[in-house]
Amino acid sequence: MGETTRIKQADWVIAWDDQAERHIFLRQADVVFSGDSITHVGAGHDGDADVEIDGGGLMVMPGLVDIHSHPGDEPKSKGLFEETGSPLFHNTGLIEYMPLVRGDLETCNAGLEFALCELLKSGCTTICDLSGAREGWLDILAVSGIRAYAAPMFRSARWYTPNGHELCYEWTEDGGRQAFDEALAVVNAAEAHPCGRLKGMISPSQVDTCTPELLKRSAAAARERGIPWTLHASQSVVEFREMQRRHGRTPIEWLDDLGLLGPDKIIAHAIFLDHHPWLQWPQWSDLERLGDSGAAIAHCPSNFVRRGILLQDFASYRDAGVTIGIGTDTFPHNMIDEMRWAVTMAKVATADVHSIGAGDVLEAATVGGARALGRDDLGRLAPGAKADLVLIDLAHPSMQPLRDPLRSLMFSALERPVRDVYVDGRLVVKDGEVLTLDHRAAGERLNAGQKRALEGVAERDWAGRGADEAFPLSLEVGP
Repeated sequence: MGETTRIKQADWVIAWDDQAERHIFLRQADVVFSGDSITHVGAGHDGDADVEIDGGGLMVMPGLVDIHSHPGDEPKSKGLFEETGSPLFHNTGLIEYMPLVRGDLETCNAGLEFALCELLKSGCTTICDLSGAREGWLDILAVSGIRAYAAPMFRSARWYTPNGHELCYEWTEDGGRQAFDEALAVVNAAEAHPCGRLKGMISPSQVDTCTPELLKRSAAAARERGIPWTLHASQSVVEFREMQRRHGRTPIEWLDDLGLLGPDKIIAHAIFLDHHPWLQWPQWSDLERLGDSGAAIAHCPSNFVRRGILLQDFASYRDAGVTIGIGTDTFPHNMIDEMRWAVTMAKVATADVHSIGAGDVLEAATVGGARALGRDDLGRLAPGAKADLVLIDLAHPSMQPLRDPLRSLMFSALERPVRDVYVDGRLVVKDGEVLTLDHRAAGERLNAGQKRALEGVAERDWAGRGADEAFPLSLEVGP
């Protein structure tokens, strides 16, 4: 069964109440795990323990579940994309700007290591990594100690713009079939990886860049393997308009017509549903379709609110029965920061401070993500769940004054008081430092890689702009 560890009389524990199906606070409670599983949560554990941790001054909480992230690609864009968007493409940066900055293998692997350190330090114990398949990817995920779903992306077409206002697609001759076969090989390797913490996920890239045949074939492969399937959809106004032009249907309607909504499906972002005010759409059914189907959405607020884009709105999706999980999507890869964006912007979207609360977003970032992945053993502190847990230093100055530790963490402290993190019962963060990867060294390699990536911006930009023109600094450089 493995070594037994007891965290004794923790001041606060965020425990899972099976009867009420919600998280609750416990005071002066024990959390015990043996090997990779939790065996006891509550007062008065009388059994033996090989390791005992004094829980005084600590809060124990479940590990966070990130269901949508691009850790190999996004970190190199720091300092470039925070305030970049195309007004003629309704503020999205996907079409005009993202293709300009391409990372080589070393840059992507450095970005992955850097992002994994950020995630672990923010209490994230499970990540869904949507990336392009590349050498070393699975090995880095395994070495990090995190629980990971490897989701190699594939598609039938790529976006491009010849003039800064027209969206064009370059389609592959085989409809993306070869890329899909290559992705399946990576998924199979992840499922067979000896570390035991890697899983596979099927991830066609975007609803508008995949043929219906590729989408249906990939969904069938996911069902056959019993693994999740995820797709970017309803993430921009231009995508919504393009799908309406092609099919006379919203992206969600079209997916529903193809039988591609359901409890084993995760729709990434799902912001531009037919009720979104930017669309001025005459009929509204997308939200009801999502809720009725049992599909989940990956809500990643920070990447969109930087461009003035809001989900409309968290409470409405929840009330419609949609499973909501949280993803980091872009830098920083900080799940607690993403939770703060989610709860704050939901209040802005509704103009109602009471529309959702910290507990609602914690649920999305834990059991919501776990449900989306078909797991009932993640995102909760309960006997039988995986020993994925986070110890918060309640004495940290950022947590003071300490009345409600969850609110203090989410609204004020963020990752700063995260002390220790366990995945499968293994200590991977100790005293705020990652034990498995070198965060600082990864950052140095990432910085060098970004400089290499910026050298080719002018060649890829439709207007021939160099990096300084395409991505101007936030302040002018003086003489």
